[in-house]
Amino acid sequence: MKSLTRYLTLHTPERMAFVNGDAHHKRQIMGREVVVAVTAGKLDFGPWEQIFYGEFDGRRDKRVPIKVIGE
Repeated sequence: MKSLTRYLTLHTPERMAFVNGDAHHKRQIMGREVVVAVTAGKLDFGPWEQIFYGEFDGRRDKRVPIKVIGE
């Protein structure tokens, strides 16, 4: 995770014209969606797969929409 943080710091300006412009750039680089298989009611990750959540614009209440596709 440290190398990812270092990459984002190097490739996004630290506060731009907008107060939180750097946060928007970081989100664009990281993406904002993830698709995960569920098998037998559990998240079906491979041995090296994980989900990370990065907050770049300060703490605030969030909502997590979940879309189920399939049976």
